[in-house]
Amino acid sequence: MRKTSLLHGITPFIMAPKRKVDSSDSVSKKRKAITMEVKVGIIRQSEKGETATEIGRSLGLSRSTVATIIKDKDRILEHVKGSAPMKATVITKQRSGLIIEMERLLVLWLEDQNQRRIPVSFMVIQEKARRLFEALKREKGEGSQSEEFVASRGWFMRFKDRANFHNIKVQGEAASADEKAATEFPKELAKIIEEGGYCAQQVFNVDETGLFWKRLPNRTYIAKEEKTAPGHKVGKERLTLLLGGNAAGDYKLKPMLVYQAENPRALKGISKGHLPVIWKSNRKAWVTLAVFDDWFTNHFVPDVKRYCTSKDIPFKVLLILDNAPGHPAHLDDFNPNVKVVYLPPNTTALIQPMDQGVIATFKAYYLQRVIGNALAATEKDKNLTLKDFWKTYNILDAVNNIADSWDEVKQTSMNGVWKKLCHQFVNDVTEVQESVTSVIKNVVDMSKTMNLEVEEDDVTELLASHGEELSAEDLIQLEKQIIEEEEDKPTPEPKRFTRQGLAAGFALIQEGLSRFEAEDPNMERYTRVARGVMDSLSCYKEILEEKKMVSFQTNLLQYFKILPATNPATDPVPSTSAAPLDSAAPVSQAPSVASSQ
Repeated sequence: MRKTSLLHGITPFIMAPKRKVDSSDSVSKKRKAITMEVKVGIIRQSEKGETATEIGRSLGLSRSTVATIIKDKDRILEHVKGSAPMKATVITKQRSGLIIEMERLLVLWLEDQNQRRIPVSFMVIQEKARRLFEALKREKGEGSQSEEFVASRGWFMRFKDRANFHNIKVQGEAASADEKAATEFPKELAKIIEEGGYCAQQVFNVDETGLFWKRLPNRTYIAKEEKTAPGHKVGKERLTLLLGGNAAGDYKLKPMLVYQAENPRALKGISKGHLPVIWKSNRKAWVTLAVFDDWFTNHFVPDVKRYCTSKDIPFKVLLILDNAPGHPAHLDDFNPNVKVVYLPPNTTALIQPMDQGVIATFKAYYLQRVIGNALAATEKDKNLTLKDFWKTYNILDAVNNIADSWDEVKQTSMNGVWKKLCHQFVNDVTEVQESVTSVIKNVVDMSKTMNLEVEEDDVTELLASHGEELSAEDLIQLEKQIIEEEEDKPTPEPKRFTRQGLAAGFALIQEGLSRFEAEDPNMERYTRVARGVMDSLSCYKEILEEKKMVSFQTNLLQYFKILPATNPATDPVPSTSAAPLDSAAPVSQAPSVASSQ
């Protein structure tokens, strides 16, 4: 009697109908020439966190071609360093070295604006280019005074092609905050929370913020010296932090810190896994797609799961994000217990919880701790000056102060900032502003103890400066730091599910179970194992079903878009025997592996 396989009910779900190969497909494609400019553009996109697949899709190139170019990054960049325009087949006007340097800084500024979700206009780019050019002329001195630059529309169009910033939003006017969307979204979110049955402890928000970790109020003599001493870079060193927590305010996530160097001198011999922050690095100290994917998978999900277990609540989480370039759009595929909702564009400053006072409070505490460290050090050693202390203040000191400052942010503050987005979860909103005001006064008092002429306005200005756009001087210094701390590590591609990959995985599992079925004389044992395997894979099956449905709906829409428009009065009624849409194509059955016995 023939054995009945559990796999027979699974096979139609896995296998796809064979596609006939069109003879036209066999015609070899004409090889596409890739200029050095395009190659450099691919490398720059990769450094910003884009995957080889995404880059290839945007440029009409294969993933393997893009991956090869990225792998050959060092040789390509060395080849084009200091060279003229890279379109060898196009005759272009020779640009001066000063203009080339200005364009590098302009690209850095545009990328920074993009990271901060600030759209820019053509006129804004023109003005920034002029300012950068003039700043570079001042820095270079007399030898460059004769050079001229006109930020014409023609220059802009050529620069846009050279810079490859198809992914940076350039518009007629800079976008303003969308107050209407900010008013409507909390109502939509309330429905999602009610339908999902989320409590305040299960709703989370995170946001990135820049931190100039060695910047002091402008009236300190160290800050004054920065502006007059050539090459003095105190205050220009920047890092990015990812901060967040839940609406109840009783759980703050471990801060993630992104720095320019993977192994700075101050961390020599220190295990990064034991730091009070999650340490990440890339050459521009930004949260890229790959960095965020790693944080979400290896830190956020397991940490929140442990928190829910400790509170004896279901591991069912709602994560609210803005539309920053480093936030992947496919996070719902990562974990069935985490639902991700994105804020509408241009509403971050209006309703995102972390931007309603938490980040400002944290930065105030950080400044207070740094000034406190300086005061304690100078009081302990009377011969030590503030300048001496500041020279020894390093990134490890900053890491410790960041962790301590984050610990100081109170639960009432973490809860109160949700008022505009989820008012139903909020108990008290007065704590947030009171904390910042109190800290500012403390900073002023400590500064005066060290004979520094610092007023409350100076501290307020400093706290606001972390969110300001980079000045020409900041960009010049940042470019120097990037060159000094250049890293050769390739950015790993973020993982994601695809319909083809999931189907292929199930096919391999089916093949393996078929072999066990063919050789196991104990049918009861095989049945138990096969059922257990398929039950454990149910989460992947759900994801595959969703992706198949999305693909089917997309094909359906595309089909109806290409149907010719009909006129009921003149067009004949189509025959009922025709099948206009084959939505249920037969699925082939995988052959069963026969027993060799």
